[in-house]
Amino acid sequence: MIKSALPQIISQTTFDNGVSWQIFVAAELDFFKGHFDEQPVLPGVTQLDWAIQLGSKAFGYEPTVATLEVLKFQQLLLPNTHVELVISHNPDKAKLTFHYQDGDKRFASGRIAFDTSGIESQQSLTKDS
Repeated sequence: MIKSALPQIISQTTFDNGVSWQIFVAAELDFFKGHFDEQPVLPGVTQLDWAIQLGSKAFGYEPTVATLEVLKFQQLLLPNTHVELVISHNPDKAKLTFHYQDGDKRFASGRIAFDTSGIESQQSLTKDS
């Protein structure tokens, strides 16, 4: 089993309700092993994990996902690729919208809704004390 590990982050930029990361997807990453022998491809589950890990940290969520919405994988992400991960935040709905891109080329996109029930319960207990 491969443990969650983030890619090499070249830079990070913050904008209104969002963050973008310039990422280098190195061929040496364990995620490419066995996926596939003829042409290694970064698994979609890895792309999703990176969006969840970076997004939850950037916007203060526990990385506990309630639902995934409109998840699409448009292009294969190959080894030794520079890519931008852009995540926008909708705090009213506890959702992040993400996409991986290189200029006009989109690799993957979707929305992540976080499970905030633990946070809401914690806030309720704090208010009642």
